[in-house]
Amino acid sequence: MSRLHPLIQATMADPIIWAMDHYVILEPGKAEWVADRAETAAWLARTLAAMDHVPADLRHLLDDAARADHLLDTACALEVAPGQRVEWYAVRLEHGSQGGPSAG
Repeated sequence: MSRLHPLIQATMADPIIWAMDHYVILEPGKAEWVADRAETAAWLARTLAAMDHVPADLRHLLDDAARADHLLDTACALEVAPGQRVEWYAVRLEHGSQGGPSAG
């Protein structure tokens, strides 16, 4: 098993995860929200772009979009600043239950 940079935690081992296409997103100081895979990847790309540095494990990837896709497939948390991390967890939604970011 390869060692990941301490800022990245790989915990998505269950094969059922690959069937999930929505994520609950947790950010410090904000309400949790649910997004589909494309929205989650875009959010992660924006989050990565706002970071002061690119974690070493992700530097081999071409851009923030590729890094976001890699994170969606391999991790569920990213430390964006010392002591602050964002998290995303795959969820299965029942029809008609998708939510978005809360305005406020």
